[in-house]
Amino acid sequence: MFNDIGTLELITLVVLAVLVFGPEKLPKVIRDVSRTIRKIREFSESAKNDIRDELGPEYKDFEFQDLNPKTFIRKQLQNDDLGLNEIRDSLDLKKDIQQLADPNAVDVPSSSGPTTPPVPATPAIPPSTATATPAGPVGLEKKPEPAAERPPYDLDAT
Repeated sequence: MFNDIGTLELITLVVLAVLVFGPEKLPKVIRDVSRTIRKIREFSESAKNDIRDELGPEYKDFEFQDLNPKTFIRKQLQNDDLGLNEIRDSLDLKKDIQQLADPNAVDVPSSSGPTTPPVPATPAIPPSTATATPAGPVGLEKKPEPAAERPPYDLDAT
């Protein structure tokens, strides 16, 4: 419950409690607070046991934490009856980004499922196969421009 309280915060709370309640009343206040917390825990445990008894023996292993939507979804996603691990692996963006960064890299298949083959880099068109421009007036002919190579993909620029 209070896992993220550090020593400085704990010392501050103790000093504040001494200032607010005084050193004479502080032990009595601590006893009253601990008794109240204990009663609340006993009440909640008895309520949970009553609900389990009312549900019957088929819900004997029912946990109230399962009613939390995050916990329910996490449990269902960890269950691989639906093949969700294979879908999760196919949607791995890290592999796709690495392929874009280095298209010549060899894709090592993982043991979890099928992978997509690497996308080959598009070859540059050599200037000898470039299409000629139609003949126009003499002296105003356009010279065919050599096709420029595609610059490498820069991850830092995006």
